[in-house]
Amino acid sequence: MTPTDRGTIDYKDELVRKLIHLFSLSIPIIYYFIHKSTAAIILGSLAAFALTLDLGRYFSPQIGKIFYKLFGFLLRHHELDSDKKNLNGATYVLLSAIFGVLVFPKVIFITAFSILIIGDTMAALVGRKFGKHKFLHKSFEGTLAFLISSSIVILFTPKVGYFYEEYIIGFIAAFVGAIVENVSSKYVDDNFSIPFAVGFTMWIIYIIFLPNLELTLPGVPG
Repeated sequence: MTPTDRGTIDYKDELVRKLIHLFSLSIPIIYYFIHKSTAAIILGSLAAFALTLDLGRYFSPQIGKIFYKLFGFLLRHHELDSDKKNLNGATYVLLSAIFGVLVFPKVIFITAFSILIIGDTMAALVGRKFGKHKFLHKSFEGTLAFLISSSIVILFTPKVGYFYEEYIIGFIAAFVGAIVENVSSKYVDDNFSIPFAVGFTMWIIYIIFLPNLELTLPGVPG
């Protein structure tokens, strides 16, 4: 651990947690190939199950016993607070995914959610391992790792027409995401704040700089 990015689980467990987090990258990848309605049904079902299980652990000793035996070592301290009944990160990821699919055009969701998964993972691992310089609420190293990894994501995510403006839009949104990741833990879960901050930033800038561009991916299910 570092003075600037202290975790509430040890670094080995953080690695496991982030490996599981990376599995969520399958959401935007699969969504690219299927219709929004199909994605909404699948993600809605998964989110409902996760929410039921997550809240159930607080009210059912039987569910709680199994849940904590399997996943307890991955939970942060605030996710164990039985008084506040906080949800865990995986539940927030699924809730964020279903709401993101419903709100955003596919091209924006895929980029925003990919930034969440890759950027957040790199920020956590680099920040906890190498973070030594305080920046806002976390470390400069972690925030820089988020920005660099998210900028790389922008190079590979699908674009409407692969115009240079789309890359600039992505880089600006990645910067916004890096700042939001740094400060959001004090206000809202970053699995929500990051993709929505990135998504709305992209959407607004698309409207400003490419107002006539239809935000659909050619040859991809709508």
